[in-house]
Amino acid sequence: MYPLALAAVVLALDRWSKQAIADTMQLYSSETIIPSFFDLVHTRNRGIAFSMFADSGPLVREWILPIVSAAAVVLIVFLFWRSGTVAGKTSYALALVLAGAIGNLYDRLLYGYVTDFLDFYVGTWHWPAFNVADSAITVGAGLLLLDSACRSAPVEDPESA
Repeated sequence: MYPLALAAVVLALDRWSKQAIADTMQLYSSETIIPSFFDLVHTRNRGIAFSMFADSGPLVREWILPIVSAAAVVLIVFLFWRSGTVAGKTSYALALVLAGAIGNLYDRLLYGYVTDFLDFYVGTWHWPAFNVADSAITVGAGLLLLDSACRSAPVEDPESA
């Protein structure tokens, strides 16, 4: 699968899943899927990851967050354009980040919030609710970090010294 096709599939899955939650669950409701581990919930996040800046004023929520998100989208598109096709794994990682950024930017611009619905927890430890776009961004960023960490330093040719 081509990287931009992957981005399109992830973006479609993100849009579909958020709409399905909005259509089938009341806001702030919860449905247990795996007891003591995973629930589907219907929440709205006006901030960014883990609800950071959710309590900020309208300037931050309505202007700065969308501008930063749009800048991330532009940067990733620029990286694809500049390099033609980014090498192997990196292109797929960027495609995941791109799809996630577009998915959440779409919500933020249209609704002023992002729909979150995946809720994982163990005992009293509770991970903040998230969505497909957040997952794509996290996996893509993780792959970029892993790819960067696994690259070995160039080996010098002993005969050229």
